[in-house]
Amino acid sequence: MIRGGEELIALSAAPPALRPAARRFYFLRHGETAGNATFIVQSPVIPLNHAGRAQAERAAERLADAGDITRIEASSYPRAYETAQAVARLLAVPMNATPRLGERLFGELVGQSALQLDWRAQPAGGETLPAFVARTKSAAAVALQVAGIPCIVAHGGNLRVIMAALGVAFRDELAPNALPLRFDRTAAGWTVTVL
Repeated sequence: MIRGGEELIALSAAPPALRPAARRFYFLRHGETAGNATFIVQSPVIPLNHAGRAQAERAAERLADAGDITRIEASSYPRAYETAQAVARLLAVPMNATPRLGERLFGELVGQSALQLDWRAQPAGGETLPAFVARTKSAAAVALQVAGIPCIVAHGGNLRVIMAALGVAFRDELAPNALPLRFDRTAAGWTVTVL
């Protein structure tokens, strides 16, 4: 669990609830970056590294096998956008860049160790945790209200917010780079399947 994760989950699970029109959607965290590989808090402009590009291509193949994705909603950060392009290219579906699906802005903490990162921190030049949660929930609500079956391509922080807002328990094994996830609504709530 990330430091400050309890507060992140509590804020994400608080009203307003996330009530997708879609009965199914997919989520894909972006491929690896140099910052991911070295556990550094990243700025928005970090691109995929070589391994991340290969991961994006493999994830696209797994999502193509699903066969039902109709559009891609992607963070506009280069690492997520490039990952989404690989998926959209292979699936031949439309892609929309959504700046509000970007990872939390960490201001002065960029470049520091992500292993010591406390999500409750309020870094100068950064975004507060409540602001990030509200932005992510709002962007996800819009992405999941449009007809069809979307694939959201974004970041680990966004994944945690979306899962908590849907009442799904987060597990660390769901957060590796470029791991395709399928969310299905059932009578008992939402389930998550690793593809």
